[in-house]
Amino acid sequence: MKKLLFKILFALLLLSVPAWAADPLPSWNNTAPKQAVIKLVKEVTDPHSPGFVPKADRIATFDNDGTLWAEQPVYFQYFYILDAVKALSPQHPEWQTQEPFASLLKGDLETALAGGNEAAATLMLATHTGFTPEQFKQSVQNWIAKARHPQSNRLFTEMVYQPMRELIAYLQANGFKTYIVSGGDIDFMRPWTQKAYSIPPEQVIGTSVKMKFELNNGKAELVGAPEINFVSDVEGKPIGINQYIGKRPTAAFGNSDGDLPMMQWTASGKGPHLCLYVHHTDGVREWAYDRRSPVGRLDKGLDEALAQGWTIASMKDDWKVIFPAGK
Repeated sequence: MKKLLFKILFALLLLSVPAWAADPLPSWNNTAPKQAVIKLVKEVTDPHSPGFVPKADRIATFDNDGTLWAEQPVYFQYFYILDAVKALSPQHPEWQTQEPFASLLKGDLETALAGGNEAAATLMLATHTGFTPEQFKQSVQNWIAKARHPQSNRLFTEMVYQPMRELIAYLQANGFKTYIVSGGDIDFMRPWTQKAYSIPPEQVIGTSVKMKFELNNGKAELVGAPEINFVSDVEGKPIGINQYIGKRPTAAFGNSDGDLPMMQWTASGKGPHLCLYVHHTDGVREWAYDRRSPVGRLDKGLDEALAQGWTIASMKDDWKVIFPAGK
């Protein structure tokens, strides 16, 4: 009888264990970065803590390329642009000899992008102009459902980082509103971020083209115009956060120098905060790069993180897995 009573009490005890007792970040090793995340969450969610933050003010911002999914050998949006340029090239015979299109049509991404931001803007405008938001969304959805990374042969959405997906879910479960703040195109990201990260399109901030309003046969439409509207990179990140969210983040996550102003702005706020850099240190399971990489360079940001005591998550040392199981 005593044994039976003990079993019943033990079972009831197990049922009473709160949900947060389970490991919220199973793909993270139990090292300093994981402990820093859990410490922040406990501090800001405890109403008796001096660092308590009301739900309405719990804001977490995430860079996308290199922070939530991979970014080598080039930002993945350029593969979409490459395919879009090929599809549109019959309408533009001049592209055969005009850079950066000529190199892109030859599959030479490195030469096509050698012109830096100017070349990137030219390609973005050429492939985004003249489309309604619905047309562009459908184009991206069709592409991302089938397109594969040239080296891994995975679908691009299979190259998201499992530890970061767990982190987003953990923060959301604890009252954080999670945003993507990326230098990538906002209309390229919005069609798939809900499925990939559980972040809805209205919580995505990115670089954008200007839109113009047209009334065609009584039907109102928006159409992409050949002009950049906003660049959501470097200093543009905190500006975009203030403009579109209106609150300073409690936590910010990035991986490159392009994220440094977002980190600095987060760290300069009142109350508890967390700035976490994802450091690409695993050349076996992913890529190893930082200070000298032409893509996702982490140089000034790494120095600042070390000087300010921000959290640095090493893929090699702090993550048990990188990509989702079976991917």
